[in-house]
Amino acid sequence: MANSLLQVKNLVKFFPIKKGIFRKTVGWIKAVDDISFEVYEGETLGLVGESGCGKTTTALTILRLEEPNKGQIIFDGKDITRIKRSDMQKERKNMQIIFQDPYSSLDPRMRIKDIIAEGMLTHNILKNAQERYKKVGELLERVGISAEYMDRFPHEFSGGQRQRIGIARALALEPKIIMCDEAVSALDVSIRSQIINLLKDLQEEYNLTYLFVAHDLSVIKYISDRVVVMYLGKIVEIADKKEFFNDTFHPYAQALISAVPVPNPDYKKERILLQGDVPSPANPPKGCRFHPRCFKVMKICSEIEPKLKEIKAGHFCACHLYDN
Repeated sequence: MANSLLQVKNLVKFFPIKKGIFRKTVGWIKAVDDISFEVYEGETLGLVGESGCGKTTTALTILRLEEPNKGQIIFDGKDITRIKRSDMQKERKNMQIIFQDPYSSLDPRMRIKDIIAEGMLTHNILKNAQERYKKVGELLERVGISAEYMDRFPHEFSGGQRQRIGIARALALEPKIIMCDEAVSALDVSIRSQIINLLKDLQEEYNLTYLFVAHDLSVIKYISDRVVVMYLGKIVEIADKKEFFNDTFHPYAQALISAVPVPNPDYKKERILLQGDVPSPANPPKGCRFHPRCFKVMKICSEIEPKLKEIKAGHFCACHLYDN
Protein backbone atom coordinates (compact mmCIF):
# COMPACT_ATOMS: atom_id res chain seq x y z
CA MET A 1 0.00 0.00 0.00
CA ALA A 2 1.30 3.46 -0.91
CA ASN A 3 1.84 6.15 1.70
CA SER A 4 -1.14 8.24 2.75
CA LEU A 5 -0.86 11.76 1.29
CA LEU A 6 -4.17 13.16 2.53
CA GLN A 7 -6.20 12.18 5.58
CA VAL A 8 -9.63 13.64 6.24
CA LYS A 9 -10.86 12.98 9.77
CA ASN A 10 -14.40 13.74 11.01
CA LEU A 11 -14.75 16.69 8.63
CA VAL A 12 -17.80 18.92 9.14
CA LYS A 13 -18.92 21.86 7.01
CA PHE A 14 -22.30 23.50 7.68
CA PHE A 15 -23.62 26.64 6.00
CA PRO A 16 -25.90 29.00 7.96
CA ILE A 17 -29.46 29.73 6.82
CA LYS A 18 -30.13 33.41 7.50
CA LYS A 19 -33.48 35.18 7.42
CA GLY A 20 -35.01 38.51 8.37
CA ILE A 21 -33.73 42.07 8.32
CA PHE A 22 -30.98 41.29 10.81
CA ARG A 23 -29.93 38.11 8.95
CA LYS A 24 -30.48 35.91 11.99
CA THR A 25 -29.29 32.30 11.68
CA VAL A 26 -32.37 30.07 11.75
CA GLY A 27 -30.81 26.78 10.68
CA TRP A 28 -27.90 25.02 9.00
CA ILE A 29 -27.28 23.35 5.65
CA LYS A 30 -25.41 20.18 6.62
CA ALA A 31 -23.32 19.92 3.47
CA VAL A 32 -20.55 17.71 4.91
CA ASP A 33 -21.37 15.95 8.15
CA ASP A 34 -18.59 14.04 9.94
CA ILE A 35 -16.79 12.23 7.09
CA SER A 36 -13.42 10.47 7.13
CA PHE A 37 -11.28 9.01 4.33
CA GLU A 38 -7.72 9.08 3.03
CA VAL A 39 -5.99 9.45 -0.31
CA TYR A 40 -2.79 7.56 -1.11
CA GLU A 41 0.16 8.89 -3.08
CA GLY A 42 -0.16 8.38 -6.82
CA GLU A 43 -3.79 7.16 -6.77
CA THR A 44 -7.02 8.58 -8.13
CA LEU A 45 -9.78 8.56 -5.53
CA GLY A 46 -13.23 8.96 -7.08
CA LEU A 47 -15.78 10.88 -5.00
CA VAL A 48 -19.29 10.21 -6.32
CA GLY A 49 -22.92 10.90 -5.50
CA GLU A 50 -25.97 12.87 -6.61
CA SER A 51 -25.93 16.65 -6.97
CA GLY A 52 -26.06 18.31 -3.56
CA CYS A 53 -24.51 15.39 -1.66
CA GLY A 54 -21.46 17.43 -0.56
CA LYS A 55 -18.79 16.30 -3.05
CA THR A 56 -17.66 19.74 -4.19
CA THR A 57 -17.92 21.20 -0.68
CA THR A 58 -15.61 18.42 0.52
CA ALA A 59 -12.99 19.31 -2.11
CA LEU A 60 -13.23 23.05 -1.43
CA THR A 61 -13.01 22.51 2.33
CA ILE A 62 -9.91 20.33 1.96
CA LEU A 63 -8.28 23.25 0.13
CA ARG A 64 -9.68 25.61 2.79
CA LEU A 65 -11.41 27.64 0.13
CA GLU A 66 -14.28 26.91 2.51
CA GLU A 67 -13.35 26.86 6.19
CA PRO A 68 -14.29 23.63 8.03
CA ASN A 69 -16.44 23.79 11.16
CA LYS A 70 -14.82 20.72 12.72
CA GLY A 71 -12.41 17.93 11.91
CA GLN A 72 -8.85 17.49 10.71
CA ILE A 73 -7.29 17.69 7.26
CA ILE A 74 -3.83 16.18 7.37
CA PHE A 75 -1.89 16.83 4.18
CA ASP A 76 1.60 15.40 3.77
CA GLY A 77 1.85 14.88 7.54
CA LYS A 78 0.67 18.38 8.51
CA ASP A 79 -2.74 19.29 9.94
CA ILE A 80 -3.64 22.23 7.69
CA THR A 81 -6.77 23.07 9.69
CA ARG A 82 -4.54 24.38 12.47
CA ILE A 83 -2.34 26.73 10.45
CA LYS A 84 -2.94 30.41 9.70
CA ARG A 85 -4.47 31.47 6.41
CA SER A 86 -1.21 33.23 5.51
CA ASP A 87 0.67 29.94 5.95
CA MET A 88 -2.05 28.08 4.04
CA GLN A 89 -1.06 29.96 0.90
CA LYS A 90 2.32 28.22 0.98
CA GLU A 91 0.61 24.83 1.30
CA ARG A 92 -1.62 25.52 -1.71
CA LYS A 93 1.42 25.29 -3.95
CA ASN A 94 1.11 21.52 -3.48
CA MET A 95 -2.70 21.44 -3.64
CA GLN A 96 -4.37 22.63 -6.84
CA ILE A 97 -7.86 22.39 -8.33
CA ILE A 98 -9.39 22.02 -11.79
CA PHE A 99 -12.83 23.62 -11.71
CA GLN A 100 -16.00 22.29 -13.30
CA ASP A 101 -16.88 25.20 -15.57
CA PRO A 102 -14.10 26.08 -18.04
CA TYR A 103 -15.99 29.25 -19.00
CA SER A 104 -16.18 30.91 -15.57
CA SER A 105 -12.92 29.61 -14.06
CA LEU A 106 -10.65 31.70 -16.34
CA ASP A 107 -10.47 35.49 -15.92
CA PRO A 108 -11.78 36.91 -19.24
CA ARG A 109 -9.63 40.05 -18.86
CA MET A 110 -6.32 38.18 -18.60
CA ARG A 111 -4.25 36.67 -21.37
CA ILE A 112 -3.67 32.92 -21.19
CA LYS A 113 0.04 33.33 -20.43
CA ASP A 114 -0.76 35.49 -17.39
CA ILE A 115 -3.49 33.14 -16.15
CA ILE A 116 -1.06 30.22 -16.09
CA ALA A 117 1.90 32.27 -14.82
CA GLU A 118 -0.06 33.94 -12.00
CA GLY A 119 0.57 31.12 -9.53
CA MET A 120 4.28 31.02 -10.38
CA LEU A 121 4.49 34.76 -9.73
CA THR A 122 2.61 34.47 -6.42
CA HIS A 123 4.88 31.70 -5.17
CA ASN A 124 8.04 33.28 -6.58
CA ILE A 125 8.79 30.37 -8.92
CA LEU A 126 11.39 31.05 -11.64
CA LYS A 127 13.49 34.22 -11.72
CA ASN A 128 11.82 36.46 -14.28
CA ALA A 129 8.88 36.83 -16.65
CA GLN A 130 10.84 35.41 -19.58
CA GLU A 131 11.46 32.13 -17.76
CA ARG A 132 7.87 31.96 -16.55
CA TYR A 133 6.45 32.45 -20.03
CA LYS A 134 8.84 29.84 -21.38
CA LYS A 135 7.42 27.42 -18.79
CA VAL A 136 3.89 28.50 -19.78
CA GLY A 137 4.63 27.62 -23.42
CA GLU A 138 5.93 24.18 -22.41
CA LEU A 139 2.83 23.52 -20.30
CA LEU A 140 0.47 24.58 -23.08
CA GLU A 141 2.22 22.28 -25.54
CA ARG A 142 2.01 19.46 -23.01
CA VAL A 143 -1.76 19.78 -22.65
CA GLY A 144 -2.31 19.99 -26.40
CA ILE A 145 -2.43 23.73 -27.14
CA SER A 146 0.12 25.56 -29.28
CA ALA A 147 2.39 27.92 -27.35
CA GLU A 148 1.72 30.48 -30.08
CA TYR A 149 -1.73 31.04 -28.56
CA MET A 150 -0.52 32.20 -25.13
CA ASP A 151 -1.23 35.88 -25.92
CA ARG A 152 -4.91 35.16 -26.61
CA PHE A 153 -7.83 35.65 -24.24
CA PRO A 154 -10.10 32.86 -22.89
CA HIS A 155 -13.06 33.77 -25.14
CA GLU A 156 -10.97 32.77 -28.16
CA PHE A 157 -10.94 29.11 -27.08
CA SER A 158 -13.52 26.33 -27.01
CA GLY A 159 -14.69 24.69 -23.79
CA GLY A 160 -12.34 21.73 -24.19
CA GLN A 161 -9.39 24.03 -24.87
CA ARG A 162 -10.24 26.15 -21.84
CA GLN A 163 -10.26 23.06 -19.65
CA ARG A 164 -6.81 22.17 -21.01
CA ILE A 165 -5.68 25.66 -20.01
CA GLY A 166 -7.12 25.05 -16.54
CA ILE A 167 -5.11 21.82 -16.35
CA ALA A 168 -1.94 23.67 -17.41
CA ARG A 169 -2.59 26.25 -14.68
CA ALA A 170 -2.92 23.50 -12.07
CA LEU A 171 0.32 21.87 -13.27
CA ALA A 172 2.31 25.12 -13.21
CA LEU A 173 3.16 24.82 -9.50
CA GLU A 174 4.04 21.10 -9.73
CA PRO A 175 1.50 20.10 -7.04
CA LYS A 176 1.33 16.80 -5.19
CA ILE A 177 -2.47 16.55 -5.37
CA ILE A 178 -5.07 17.98 -7.75
CA MET A 179 -8.78 18.23 -6.95
CA CYS A 180 -10.72 17.57 -10.16
CA ASP A 181 -14.15 19.05 -9.48
CA GLU A 182 -16.43 17.57 -12.16
CA ALA A 183 -13.55 18.34 -14.55
CA VAL A 184 -15.24 16.79 -17.61
CA SER A 185 -18.98 17.08 -16.88
CA ALA A 186 -19.38 20.41 -18.72
CA LEU A 187 -17.65 19.13 -21.87
CA ASP A 188 -19.01 17.46 -24.98
CA VAL A 189 -18.93 13.68 -24.84
CA SER A 190 -16.45 13.58 -27.72
CA ILE A 191 -14.02 15.76 -25.74
CA ARG A 192 -14.38 14.03 -22.36
CA SER A 193 -12.33 10.96 -23.26
CA GLN A 194 -9.50 13.18 -24.55
CA ILE A 195 -9.35 15.14 -21.30
CA ILE A 196 -9.57 12.00 -19.15
CA ASN A 197 -6.76 10.34 -21.09
CA LEU A 198 -4.71 13.53 -20.77
CA LEU A 199 -5.22 13.50 -16.99
CA LYS A 200 -4.13 9.86 -16.80
CA ASP A 201 -0.99 10.55 -18.86
CA LEU A 202 -0.10 13.58 -16.74
CA GLN A 203 -0.60 11.58 -13.55
CA GLU A 204 1.97 9.03 -14.67
CA GLU A 205 4.38 11.66 -15.97
CA TYR A 206 4.27 13.99 -12.96
CA ASN A 207 3.48 11.41 -10.24
CA LEU A 208 0.24 13.19 -9.40
CA THR A 209 -2.50 12.26 -6.96
CA TYR A 210 -6.12 13.05 -7.86
CA LEU A 211 -9.27 13.50 -5.85
CA PHE A 212 -11.74 13.15 -8.71
CA VAL A 213 -15.22 14.51 -7.96
CA ALA A 214 -17.91 13.25 -10.36
CA HIS A 215 -21.49 12.06 -10.61
CA ASP A 216 -20.84 9.94 -13.72
CA LEU A 217 -19.87 6.43 -12.65
CA SER A 218 -18.71 5.58 -16.18
CA VAL A 219 -15.97 8.19 -15.80
CA ILE A 220 -15.15 7.02 -12.27
CA LYS A 221 -14.88 3.40 -13.46
CA TYR A 222 -12.33 4.40 -16.07
CA ILE A 223 -10.10 6.80 -14.15
CA SER A 224 -10.31 5.90 -10.44
CA ASP A 225 -8.39 3.42 -8.30
CA ARG A 226 -10.78 3.60 -5.34
CA VAL A 227 -14.31 4.94 -4.94
CA VAL A 228 -15.98 6.93 -2.16
CA VAL A 229 -19.79 7.25 -2.32
CA MET A 230 -21.51 10.18 -0.60
CA TYR A 231 -25.19 10.69 0.15
CA LEU A 232 -26.61 13.82 1.80
CA GLY A 233 -23.33 14.83 3.44
CA LYS A 234 -22.36 11.34 4.61
CA ILE A 235 -20.03 8.66 3.24
CA VAL A 236 -21.95 5.43 2.69
CA GLU A 237 -19.32 3.25 0.97
CA ILE A 238 -15.56 3.12 0.27
CA ALA A 239 -13.99 0.40 -1.86
CA ASP A 240 -11.39 -0.51 -4.44
CA LYS A 241 -12.78 0.19 -7.93
CA LYS A 242 -12.97 -3.44 -9.07
CA GLU A 243 -14.46 -4.53 -5.77
CA PHE A 244 -16.97 -1.68 -5.88
CA PHE A 245 -18.31 -2.40 -9.35
CA ASN A 246 -18.33 -6.18 -8.88
CA ASP A 247 -19.68 -6.46 -5.34
CA THR A 248 -21.42 -3.29 -4.14
CA PHE A 249 -22.84 -3.38 -0.61
CA HIS A 250 -24.84 -0.22 0.06
CA PRO A 251 -28.34 -0.05 -1.54
CA TYR A 252 -27.73 3.53 -2.69
CA ALA A 253 -24.48 2.54 -4.43
CA GLN A 254 -26.29 -0.43 -6.00
CA ALA A 255 -28.89 1.96 -7.42
CA LEU A 256 -26.17 4.23 -8.82
CA ILE A 257 -24.42 1.34 -10.57
CA SER A 258 -27.70 0.06 -12.00
CA ALA A 259 -28.13 3.41 -13.77
CA VAL A 260 -24.80 3.17 -15.64
CA PRO A 261 -25.55 2.49 -19.32
CA VAL A 262 -24.00 -0.64 -20.85
CA PRO A 263 -22.89 -0.36 -24.53
CA ASN A 264 -24.37 -3.74 -25.43
CA PRO A 265 -27.98 -3.93 -26.67
CA ASP A 266 -28.15 -7.67 -25.91
CA TYR A 267 -27.20 -7.22 -22.24
CA LYS A 268 -30.21 -6.88 -19.96
CA LYS A 269 -29.57 -5.18 -16.64
CA GLU A 270 -32.14 -4.70 -13.91
CA ARG A 271 -32.58 -1.01 -13.16
CA ILE A 272 -33.14 0.02 -9.54
CA LEU A 273 -35.51 2.99 -9.45
CA LEU A 274 -35.41 4.99 -6.23
CA GLN A 275 -38.63 6.47 -4.88
CA GLY A 276 -38.98 10.09 -3.82
CA ASP A 277 -36.49 12.95 -3.88
CA VAL A 278 -33.29 13.61 -1.97
CA PRO A 279 -34.25 15.11 1.43
CA SER A 280 -33.15 18.62 2.34
CA PRO A 281 -29.64 18.84 3.84
CA ALA A 282 -31.11 21.44 6.20
CA ASN A 283 -33.35 18.78 7.76
CA PRO A 284 -31.90 15.32 7.04
CA PRO A 285 -33.86 12.23 8.13
CA LYS A 286 -33.18 10.68 11.51
CA GLY A 287 -31.17 7.44 11.48
CA CYS A 288 -29.83 6.43 8.08
CA ARG A 289 -30.26 9.39 5.75
CA PHE A 290 -31.06 7.10 2.84
CA HIS A 291 -33.84 5.15 4.58
CA PRO A 292 -36.84 7.11 3.12
CA ARG A 293 -35.78 6.01 -0.38
CA CYS A 294 -34.17 2.65 0.41
CA PHE A 295 -35.62 -0.52 -1.13
CA LYS A 296 -34.12 -2.66 1.66
CA VAL A 297 -35.21 -0.48 4.59
CA MET A 298 -35.64 -1.98 8.08
CA LYS A 299 -37.13 -0.53 11.27
CA ILE A 300 -33.72 0.21 12.78
CA CYS A 301 -32.80 2.36 9.76
CA SER A 302 -35.14 5.16 10.84
CA GLU A 303 -33.92 5.07 14.44
CA ILE A 304 -30.12 4.65 14.51
CA GLU A 305 -27.53 6.09 12.17
CA PRO A 306 -25.29 3.31 10.81
CA LYS A 307 -21.52 3.56 11.32
CA LEU A 308 -19.06 3.24 8.46
CA LYS A 309 -17.39 -0.12 9.09
CA GLU A 310 -15.08 -2.49 7.24
CA ILE A 311 -17.11 -5.36 5.75
CA LYS A 312 -14.26 -6.89 3.76
CA ALA A 313 -10.58 -5.99 3.53
CA GLY A 314 -10.50 -2.39 2.32
CA HIS A 315 -14.27 -2.31 1.68
CA PHE A 316 -16.25 -0.05 4.03
CA CYS A 317 -20.00 0.40 4.19
CA ALA A 318 -22.47 2.30 6.41
CA CYS A 319 -25.57 0.09 6.43
CA HIS A 320 -27.47 -1.87 9.08
CA LEU A 321 -27.73 -4.85 6.70
CA TYR A 322 -24.15 -5.72 7.69
CA ASP A 323 -24.36 -5.19 11.45
CA ASN A 324 -23.90 -8.88 12.23
